Amino acid sequence: MSAALQRCRGSELSAATLYELLKLRVEVFVVEQNCPYPELDGRDLLGETRHFWLAGAGGEAISTVRLLEEHHDGEKAFRIGRVCTALSHRGRGHSNRLMAAALAEVGQHACHINAQTYLTRMYRTHGFTVSGPEFLEDGIAHVPMLRAARP
Repeated sequence: MSAALQRCRGSELSAATLYELLKLRVEVFVVEQNCPYPELDGRDLLGETRHFWLAGAGGEAISTVRLLEEHHDGEKAFRIGRVCTALSHRGRGHSNRLMAAALAEVGQHACHINAQTYLTRMYRTHGFTVSGPEFLEDGIAHVPMLRAARP
C-alpha cells in the first residue's frame, strides 16, 4: 500500500499534524543523528511555509519535507529543508516522492537547500548543483545546493 501524500501551508496545520511532523523530525535529526539543534525556528506555522508529508497506515508521519518561500536579490525563491524519513520506512523512495511534490510547487523559481553532504547525489537527480563549499552545521557536514530559476 502506498503512503498517502499530504500537503498544507503552515497556517493550516492542525496541532495534531504539527506534532506528528515535529515528532518525526526530532526522532531523525535529534535522536538518531545525535544532533541537538534548534528545531523550533518559528517558520513552521507561517502562511508561506508549505509542508509535505507521507502518512502511514495509522496516520502517522513517516516522511516529510518543508518548503520555505524566500526572496533573493528581490526575486521570489524557495528553500527546502527538514527532509527526513523514519528509519523503518527508508529505501522506498519516500524522500524522492516528496521532493518531486515540493519542486512541482516551486515551479520555475530558484530553490536552495543545505544538503547533508552524503545526500548530494540524490539532490542532483532533482536538478540541484553544489553552489558553495562544504560547511559544518550542528556538527554535520553540509553543502549548499541550488536548483537555478528556469526561464
